[in-house]
Amino acid sequence: MKKVLLVNGSPHAAGCTYTALKEIADELAKGGIESEIVQVPYDTPGCRACGACKRNGRCVTDDIVNEIGSRLDEFGAIVLGSPVYYASASGQICSFADRLFYTYSGKMRGKVGAAIVSCRRGGASAAFDRLNKYFTICNMPVASSQYWNQVHGSRAEDVAQDEEGLQTMRTLAANIAWLMRCIEAADQAGVPRPEYEAPMRTDFIRRS
Repeated sequence: MKKVLLVNGSPHAAGCTYTALKEIADELAKGGIESEIVQVPYDTPGCRACGACKRNGRCVTDDIVNEIGSRLDEFGAIVLGSPVYYASASGQICSFADRLFYTYSGKMRGKVGAAIVSCRRGGASAAFDRLNKYFTICNMPVASSQYWNQVHGSRAEDVAQDEEGLQTMRTLAANIAWLMRCIEAADQAGVPRPEYEAPMRTDFIRRS
């Protein structure tokens, strides 16, 4: 069984978002699935739109994006985690995911995707929606839970008291594990994965 990559897109390495990701990691471990929490540096730069990744197969900015990109075969699922800022995900998780999913989109196919967000009070569903867009553009099955994948609190100690939020994280972990096992069983049984047409890119008027 492959591992689960848990990405912490918060400036706080051991804050609210980490607490939610750790709950997922602990639940996965109970089912015998290994996971790894990776901290995205707060100064991770965004995409330059230079196109070098399409020529070279890696991002021109050689940082955590290429480090994780080179290891994607180790992971059967990817969870993006972020605090909520102005009803959206953090700048660092967006910079990381923009570059990772654009450069390594071909390696994302068939991996399970999930997003989790942490907020003090509001804006969670908008931030959650923002992160899910990465999975749904890369042929990834998306894991859900019993509620939108969010926890609440201003501090890690607050999140630890969010009983419903933490239960939502555990349910999410169970669903990720189930989907990964289903995919693995299908591969072992010889069920063919989807064959895709060559991507067609247009600007609604002509090919781009």
